Amino acid sequence: MNIGVLLKQVPDTETKIRINGDGTGIEEGDIKWIISPYDEYAVEAALQLKEKMGAGEVLIFSLGATRTLDAARTALAMGADRAVILDDDGFAGSDALGVARSLAAAIAKEDCGIVFGGRQAIDTDSNAVPQIVAGLLEWPHATWINSFEYEGETATVKRPVGGGNVEVVKVRLPAVFTCTKGLNEPRYASLPGIMKAKRKPVTKYTPDDLDVEVGGDNAQMTLSNFSMPPARPAGRILQGELSDQVAELVKLLREEAKVL
Repeated sequence: MNIGVLLKQVPDTETKIRINGDGTGIEEGDIKWIISPYDEYAVEAALQLKEKMGAGEVLIFSLGATRTLDAARTALAMGADRAVILDDDGFAGSDALGVARSLAAAIAKEDCGIVFGGRQAIDTDSNAVPQIVAGLLEWPHATWINSFEYEGETATVKRPVGGGNVEVVKVRLPAVFTCTKGLNEPRYASLPGIMKAKRKPVTKYTPDDLDVEVGGDNAQMTLSNFSMPPARPAGRILQGELSDQVAELVKLLREEAKVL
C-alpha cells in the first residue's frame, strides 16, 4: 500500500512579510521557505506506518511553484520514497477546491491507500484542502489526530476536542488524516538522507495529465487587497493611588475597550 503525504511549502515564521506593490500577495524574493510545520508530523506518521507495515512507498504530494520541490526534497531526506509535484502554469491561481481536485487526481493516479496531512497550513491558517481531498476521493477522514494505530483494514485515532476531552474514532481505510502536535516527534534529515534525496524520483504532472480544469477563471475564490494589520496603539500607564487606578481601569474596559 502506498502512503501519501500532503505537503505545503510556506514562509518561515521568522520571515518579515511585506505586501507586494499591487496588493495581490506578498513579496517572495527574499523569503526563506520551509515545510509547513504540521506537515512534518504527517511525514513522520507516514514513515512510521511504512516501517510498521514493512512494505509500500511514502509519496509526497505538493502543488506550487518550482521551489516547492525544495520542501519535498526535505521530506525525501527524512525518508520518503518519491515526490509528486504539481508545478505547472495551469495550476496557478487555484483556490482550495482547485488544489484539492488536483491533489485528489494525483493521489488516485498513484494508487495510495492512506493519506496524511498537517492539521492546517501556517501561512493562510486554513485547513480545508485535506478534507476536500477526502470528499473528492469519497474516503472518510479524521482531523487533528494526536494518536494513530494501524489495524489493517481500519485505523483507530484519537483527537483532542477541547476541555481536555479526547475523541476516539475508528476509521475504515482508505482514509485521509490530518496530524497535530503530540502525534509524534518528526525525525531530522540525516546527511546520508540528504544525499540520497537528490537521487530519489520526482514525478511532475500538469492539469492535462490529471484531467482537471483548475486555476485562473476556474477558481471560485480569489484573494485580493492584501494589507498589513494596523499598528498597535501605544500602551497607557495609569497613575495615582491603587484604588483610583483600579476604578480608571474598569472605566476604560467598559467604555473604551467595551469588554465589560
